[in-house]
Amino acid sequence: MDYFFTEEQEETRKLARRIAEEQLKPIREELDESGEFPWGVVKTLAQAGLFSLLIPEEYDGLGGGVTDFCLVTEELSRVCSGIALSYAATGLGAYPIIMFGSEEQKKKYLPDVAEGKRLTAFALTEADAGSDAAAVRTRAVRDGDYYVLNGTKQWITNGGEAEIYTVIANTDPSRGARGLTAFIIEKGTEGFDFGKKENKMGIRASTTRELVFTDCRVHKDNILKREGFGFIITMKTFDKTRPGIGAQAVGVAQGAFEEASKYATERVQFGKTIASFQAIRHMLADMAVKIEASRALVYAAARMIDAGAKDVSKESAMCKVFASDTAMQVTVDAVQVLGGYGYMKEYPVEKMMRDAKITQIYEGTNQIQREIIGLKVIKEAGKL
Repeated sequence: MDYFFTEEQEETRKLARRIAEEQLKPIREELDESGEFPWGVVKTLAQAGLFSLLIPEEYDGLGGGVTDFCLVTEELSRVCSGIALSYAATGLGAYPIIMFGSEEQKKKYLPDVAEGKRLTAFALTEADAGSDAAAVRTRAVRDGDYYVLNGTKQWITNGGEAEIYTVIANTDPSRGARGLTAFIIEKGTEGFDFGKKENKMGIRASTTRELVFTDCRVHKDNILKREGFGFIITMKTFDKTRPGIGAQAVGVAQGAFEEASKYATERVQFGKTIASFQAIRHMLADMAVKIEASRALVYAAARMIDAGAKDVSKESAMCKVFASDTAMQVTVDAVQVLGGYGYMKEYPVEKMMRDAKITQIYEGTNQIQREIIGLKVIKEAGKL
């Protein structure tokens, strides 16, 4: 379908696809096996100016929107969503600074992000605080002009590789969610260390680590917005970035669909290609419909955000849940179309199936997304 992207957006999409084909495809299998972080690709993306898309023009960026972010994420994820996360997770880490940072904070951090010199990450999740964001136990205690942080963050994408972290800590446990505060913390800060690199089922080229804070002193000037604003920053950030997860899901589904379609037109059984069998054609048809519906929902939500819509939590959740469920179904069906070959690592669809699963989990599980949608639907119904 034609989504009537601007000429600049079409050029961005083509550029991202070329990088995916030329840079990601030759190394995706190797990095999936080794779990090595794709620094070479990060350098290429930086040289191509794709990190600058996220950043406002006044901070050396191109001033693009969520739509541009989704275009790049989809195209990279079509080939390897694990490698694509080095880019996408930097968007997640940068958006809190873009939306809530002071002028001094933006000038200090955003130009380096725009140039791809420093990656970013967002740190909310803990052992007992994932879907329940208000359960954060990492403590930040005021000590003069500083806050002393103690605690551990879990499953942080870009952990250890990023230089700039947006970290949610609890400054007042008695206030529940209103006691959370967002801090900007740089890699190398005394008392800030990293745990082991996680051994994951999928997205293995994306680094996931614990963040460990032990009497880590952070100056009050590193607070985003103000004390007690961390929960709002988290929710507003996810509203902007969940379409990116949707785009990742669309990309991996599209990649799996293309592999399955190609295989179906080449594989011969009973004297004819399996694409000639109605059972296979209908599977491919269902894949195509669901992918296109997911893509339409993702870019509709992205455009709402770029147009300045104030409340997009329902639409953002909708595109994330629908696209990620589609990605899981499509990749499973792609493995089925390829049969025994699909189960082998020498074909990319088994990797795509493993990579797809996380899109149903991170940045809010799909069960949580349905709760967000349901509460909004009930609230809106009460106004009819």
